[in-house]
Amino acid sequence: MDASSRGSQAIQYHNIVEQQLSAVIATSPLRKFLRATRQCLGDSSPGDFPLASNPSVLLHVLTSCNFSSHDLARLEASFLLLGLHIGFRQPANFAPDNELSVTELAALDMCQKRAIFRPMTSHQRQELKRRCGGSWKLVLKFLLGGEACCCRETSLVVAGPGHSIAVTSKGNVYTFGSNSYGQLGHGTTQEEWRPRLIRSLQGIRIIQAAAGAGRTMLISDAGEVFAFGADSFGEAEFGAPGENVVTTPRLVESLRGIFVVQAAIGKFFTAVLSREGRVYTFSWGRDGKLGHHTEPNDVEPRPLLGALENVPVVQIAAGYCYLLALAFQPTGMSVYSVGCGLGGKLGHGSKADEKHPRLIEQFVHLNLQPMVVAAGAWHAAVVGQDGRVCTWGWGRYGCLGHGNEECEAFPKVIESLKGIKAVYVATGDYTTFILSDAGEVYSFGCGESANLGHVADVAAAVDAQGSNNRHNNVLSPSLVTSLKQLNERVVQISLTNSIYWNAHTFALTESGKLYAFGAGDKGQLGVELLANQTEKEKPELVDIDLS
Repeated sequence: MDASSRGSQAIQYHNIVEQQLSAVIATSPLRKFLRATRQCLGDSSPGDFPLASNPSVLLHVLTSCNFSSHDLARLEASFLLLGLHIGFRQPANFAPDNELSVTELAALDMCQKRAIFRPMTSHQRQELKRRCGGSWKLVLKFLLGGEACCCRETSLVVAGPGHSIAVTSKGNVYTFGSNSYGQLGHGTTQEEWRPRLIRSLQGIRIIQAAAGAGRTMLISDAGEVFAFGADSFGEAEFGAPGENVVTTPRLVESLRGIFVVQAAIGKFFTAVLSREGRVYTFSWGRDGKLGHHTEPNDVEPRPLLGALENVPVVQIAAGYCYLLALAFQPTGMSVYSVGCGLGGKLGHGSKADEKHPRLIEQFVHLNLQPMVVAAGAWHAAVVGQDGRVCTWGWGRYGCLGHGNEECEAFPKVIESLKGIKAVYVATGDYTTFILSDAGEVYSFGCGESANLGHVADVAAAVDAQGSNNRHNNVLSPSLVTSLKQLNERVVQISLTNSIYWNAHTFALTESGKLYAFGAGDKGQLGVELLANQTEKEKPELVDIDLS
């Protein structure tokens, strides 16, 4: 029930952790807020201004502090414990809804600052509110969750199979690398060895991108999807041309009625996520692997059926033959999986396929609340809200980071990362990268193509047998010192997720600089290679500004 509608019960606030009041108040940014407003809370000292008489002052402070939904709930709890109601639960009598409390109005105001929320109609907003649990604070939590794990409304980079995509903070798109199917979007099939702007998208702000073998998808801030490259699945990997090769961005007409915020491309299928948190899939349905029956070149979006029909999804991630979905619920995030279960990569303790999304229950047993999901070709990973990292699936080359090459059919915490708080994870073909809250990068797994970034000095690069160590596999998380030496804070990592292409990796820094390493034989690094050189083992600056 919508707890903020007229005549309803009081709003229920979720996830307010019971703890000592002093601990709540001391938590940043609450401490800053309380310092800024301490003169407004009394009723006996000269000059005190009780907020209860004018909650608009409080509303202004709440919105200007840019609180998260969790901050708002904890702030409300702390004030109520102090006996300072100041409009936290009573209607504030402000537009656009006189029945909302001050904290609900603050959450709504911060929702309206989000690019994907602003164009929504009143009916669409109320529907999203209902799906999220009946509170604007929960809607804000849903929106912020998507921004955190999908790099939404910021610059981003995608290391695709043989080609690359870079999106600036202003929404301009550059592509480079392999172009056999027109996947670079420049109207030709010629390779590009330097980042080149897609000029046909002038005037359209792109906020998301996805790359598959021979194909590219771009998403605008208006929720429109543009696709180009190979026209059907399974062809680009084997060199057979499709019936149609699209060399410039083309609007996907079948998605015109759906406001899309993310896309994920697997080997046999594409999935898109709508603004309301609904998942739609294309192709790979003839044997019911995704719960519907379609042809390989099907372009009609089919809603993902089953457990996620009424649960909003924050993020999707596509592996070779499976899909992960990070789902939002008032009590916290959860992960669902669907598709091929070989190697245990669906996380349910078996190798069985799942035709409909199924909840991965292991995170409850681990007391871990998922925050970011990643689907490699054959293995998967999750970062928890507490900074722990879980991996599962095929363990070949040590890509799970557990010190061996064993498969794991359940999510398993990487114990060697104890003491390191992770905030982001990226997975590829038997490779994994982890980004810490300090901006440091750890990698492990298959060391081919020098894509792990572990560079030894010349003396140590050759072992006793005379072989080159820089291509060795890494079984446990290892700090990428070549990135640390750049003295730049890394905010995003992207790596190739395809078994048919030599892998390359990008590191995007806080200042908007882009560094590349790994395979570059098709120009996918965006940097020049020397004669007979096919890869870069040290991170090299790409000549592009993404800030």
